[in-house]
Amino acid sequence: MQDKNIEQHINERFTQIQKTVVTAQQMRRIESRIFKAGMPVSALMEKVGGLIARRIQALYPYGDMPRIGILAGPGHNGGDAFVVARELYFQGYEIRLCRPLPRSKDLTEQHAQYAASLGMEIGQGVDVLQSCDVIVDGLFGFGLERGIEGAIADLIHQLNTWSQPVISIDLPSGIHTDTGAVLGAAIQATHTLCLGLWKLGLLQDQSLPYSGHLHLIDFDIPVADINAVLGDMPDIHRMTSVTAKKGLPTQRHPNTHKYRQGHCLLVGGSQKYAGSIILSALGARATGVGMMTIAVPASLKPLVLQSVPEALVIGCPETEQGAIASLPPELLLDSFNAIAYGPGVTTETNAILSAVLACACPLVLDADGINLLAQYRPLETLQARLAPTILTPHPGEFKRLFSDKPSQELLSVVRRAAQSSNAYIVYKGARVILAPPQGAVWINPDSTPALARGGSGDVLTGIFSGLLSQRLDDQATSEILCSGIWWHAQAGLFAARQRTELGVDPLTLCQSLISAIASQP
Repeated sequence: MQDKNIEQHINERFTQIQKTVVTAQQMRRIESRIFKAGMPVSALMEKVGGLIARRIQALYPYGDMPRIGILAGPGHNGGDAFVVARELYFQGYEIRLCRPLPRSKDLTEQHAQYAASLGMEIGQGVDVLQSCDVIVDGLFGFGLERGIEGAIADLIHQLNTWSQPVISIDLPSGIHTDTGAVLGAAIQATHTLCLGLWKLGLLQDQSLPYSGHLHLIDFDIPVADINAVLGDMPDIHRMTSVTAKKGLPTQRHPNTHKYRQGHCLLVGGSQKYAGSIILSALGARATGVGMMTIAVPASLKPLVLQSVPEALVIGCPETEQGAIASLPPELLLDSFNAIAYGPGVTTETNAILSAVLACACPLVLDADGINLLAQYRPLETLQARLAPTILTPHPGEFKRLFSDKPSQELLSVVRRAAQSSNAYIVYKGARVILAPPQGAVWINPDSTPALARGGSGDVLTGIFSGLLSQRLDDQATSEILCSGIWWHAQAGLFAARQRTELGVDPLTLCQSLISAIASQP
């Protein structure tokens, strides 16, 4: 029993560490508590440096990459780099050190002197690193605020032209800890070994071209110190596979039947955009939803039935341009567990939007559903709804809806929009953000440019409608949406591994949804 409790404690701690995201100020406060409690700075540096060295050995074994170049800065990030240099030196690696800024903090200076006493080559110019197989970036750590310029900027630009893999300690030097913005110049890393807790800037779209593959180096920060600084309800969470899988209906009760597995309604399609609603239907189908009804212009009914023969397809009256003019009176909107509206509907008429906004079930608005809403008074309209509303804008749609251009403070902007509209906003950037009306903002760290293709968002809308239709009584809307966002990304990554990043077409994406889940450990 004791071993089981210990294992449970370890698993719970791992889950919390993996989803926790901090700003520079929060990380300083957490570290301050650790040091105030008695942990020597030197001891922590030794521990962190050893963990980094072991991760580098795993990534680039001595037999393959024997020459390691170390770029060490003046602060404690540079001290970590000197410890890494020493540890790798003791394992037989040939070490070359570049120290472009000679004046350092006392502890960093001590490690530099010891490295020199061991005979490691230390130079001030970056050229000393050019013949190395791998370069470790320990120039600047978290908390950098000033722009990099002059000789150091030139050094970074020169290093970025080389072909060797680069491993950055904590963050790529030159990346803002909170916003992910480039402060004048920034290292383009192959791998970033984030220390202790995930830094917010590494989860921002702006840092994607610089951070490479992300790894967390867990140096055992006490959970009590994290909670003391962040509280029981942190402002920002990182989506993880552990939490995302909890919202997926992968296991069913042995005595279930189709009417217990939810009933979703998808409304969309037009002569101009005939395929969008089919892609949403295929996304919903993958969730295992028990029943699916699809309302489309009457002329599209044969095409939709051919693609989704198990669905109940309702042909609706059409406008002259081939969009849905109205919904049949026998279609009772309040009888569904979730409704999705928008894929392919065009902005020709807003009559359907008024009807679905009045429904008493969760509503997913996507594409032209969002563009039509922007023509109303969106804040007042959304605030009046009692059931959850899920908006899935890309940056252009977000700006039209809220008249607020996304900026470096993107998380704050999206959070304010969710709070003011009483809606769940799924902001579709390179990394998808979920901002609920209340509670923590969630960021999906997994992304692939292979999904930058028309129709990918329609699939996500279908996934949301299928999952929301099957929600259990104790499931939070945020939990379900996180699961859908994560699943959609994992399917894109799975398909990209099969097809490269030339682009994953939305049909392949739909076909990969089940395989992506089945391949998860």
